[in-house]
Amino acid sequence: MKHLFILTLLLLQIKVEAQTSALTVADSLYSIGNYSKAINEYSKVGGLSSALQIARSYNAVGNYEKAITQYQYVVEEDDTDQLAQLELGKLLLKVNRFEEAKSVFTNLTDFNTDHPEFQFYLGEANRKLNLSEESLEQYKKAIRLDSTHLRSLFQLAKHYTIKRERDKALKYILLGLDYYENDVSLINLHALVLFNDSQFEKAIPLFERVLKLGEDKDYVYEKLGICYNRNWEFKKAKEAYAILLKRDDTNSQTYFDLASVYQKESKLDSAKIFIKKAMAVQKPIFANGYSQLAYIAREQKDFKTAFRFFKMAHQEDTFDARIYYNMATTYDQFGADLQKKLTYYENFLKDYPNEHPYYYETAEKRISELKSEIHFAKE
Repeated sequence: MKHLFILTLLLLQIKVEAQTSALTVADSLYSIGNYSKAINEYSKVGGLSSALQIARSYNAVGNYEKAITQYQYVVEEDDTDQLAQLELGKLLLKVNRFEEAKSVFTNLTDFNTDHPEFQFYLGEANRKLNLSEESLEQYKKAIRLDSTHLRSLFQLAKHYTIKRERDKALKYILLGLDYYENDVSLINLHALVLFNDSQFEKAIPLFERVLKLGEDKDYVYEKLGICYNRNWEFKKAKEAYAILLKRDDTNSQTYFDLASVYQKESKLDSAKIFIKKAMAVQKPIFANGYSQLAYIAREQKDFKTAFRFFKMAHQEDTFDARIYYNMATTYDQFGADLQKKLTYYENFLKDYPNEHPYYYETAEKRISELKSEIHFAKE
């Protein structure tokens, strides 16, 4: 009997040593990214720890369905394993299974109410489900638990920036920048808030800093170009647009924006060149191009040419009331036919009855004056 007991102990020791050896091999394979072989070794070991590592290995190689199945097994066997649940929830978010992810993170927030990460990810699940109010509340809970929770601060700041709620956006942006002064995402949002608020001069150094921090994106140069132009820094505006055109010389908006810089400098011939380039590279925006050419011609007191371009713009876009209004007022400035002038204004009121009150009132006033002129001309 004594010998049998000793033999059993020896067999158990050998089994444990074999499992330990297999686990060491599996961990080593996992650590160097040899996930397929690691899965095979973990399968030999068995147990929840190995099952979790198998889930992670499947996740690492992109076999998400098998990873989810393994994670679910671990969680079902041990519903107190918060790490496994967190990893499962994040993976469910990744594969767009938002309702399931929400369920996982709801369980986690119920189980551990003081964990800001769990609150944040529940917010993410709600955001993906378009449950805006719920997601905002979760982000705010995360911040109450940890005032430095950067991702929650960013999501709140981003939401209020998009909604153009300036003060709320700045609250979370500035709170985040107090802790993370070089966070490029928050600096970018700060610049956008100021840009949207027409504070172009204050936005400029922030957009410039975004570029210095490595966010070398087209939209930054686009915003900077507008800011420089509005701040009368024409040389810098041209430099920003030159970078954009070097990257993409088929973007009509860049040519239009560059034309507006030259127009502001009163270099009208150069402005016309870039407007025509904009029209050449993107045919569908003829109405915009013709309108801008008309504005330049009118600025040069060439009302006949301006009228011709406004008329061409109207033919391209008959829904734009402003184009037709400009066509009427421009003809009024040079035309000799009083009845034709009257007809343009009357057609404006008939075809665009819900336009800006200023246009409507001006047209009505001019109709009254023209009718008087026509009446006296007949006497």
